[in-house]
Amino acid sequence: MSITSKICKSVLFTSIVLASSVNAETLWSDNSISYLKNVDDFQLLENDNINVITFEHASGHNWGDVFFFADRITASKDSNNGRYEETYGELSARLSLSYLTGNKIAMGPISDLYLAGTYEHDTGNNDGFGFGFNNYLVGVGASWDISGFNYLQSNIYLAENDDTDNDYQLTVAWGYPIAIGKHDIIIDGYLDWSSAADDHSADFHFNPQVRLDVGKYFGKAKFVEAGIEYSYWHNKFGISGINNENTVSAMVKVHL
Repeated sequence: MSITSKICKSVLFTSIVLASSVNAETLWSDNSISYLKNVDDFQLLENDNINVITFEHASGHNWGDVFFFADRITASKDSNNGRYEETYGELSARLSLSYLTGNKIAMGPISDLYLAGTYEHDTGNNDGFGFGFNNYLVGVGASWDISGFNYLQSNIYLAENDDTDNDYQLTVAWGYPIAIGKHDIIIDGYLDWSSAADDHSADFHFNPQVRLDVGKYFGKAKFVEAGIEYSYWHNKFGISGINNENTVSAMVKVHL
């Protein structure tokens, strides 16, 4: 076991211990299920009928924050492509340095700094051919106090990859609400940039969502949202020379 995976597992394990401790305080929490239906083709997955169901958990605590999601992707067999199935998930936790040191760490627009770890797991089946991987990412993160944003986070990782050479990754995630009259809109999402290595190119993935709070019209604010997700991916999976992914998906999101 490498030092990267050991540190990542330590960050995730410490988060579990802190979450169950008597001094743990949950500041906010959200669970949701989303359904996405692509309007355009995904790069490298060009079946005619692709469906994605996503479960998400996000929570903030006095000791840090946690984000988990799992995608279930299915694609029907068509004249040019075999049936495709994949389950992909990530578990991320960040430990607040303010909490760990007992001293508030803030500077300018940065409200806190963190130790950050992410575990990525994939299992897939492409017309009977199975594949999968386990990646471990460890690094440092920051939360930013920027006017208008519900949240703005950034993390820099060293990634230990199963199937490719190790690289570095920058991840930025945001949530920005907009109120237009009686209509509430949320714009959120993330971007990932991964560095190049001997066996792959650098890649960039920009993945925002724009959703309307439909539940508000029926007395259930922040319960059901509908909108679109956009995926732009340059050198997807680090493969150079392929066309950039430009994919729009219609989506519905239900908060549990």
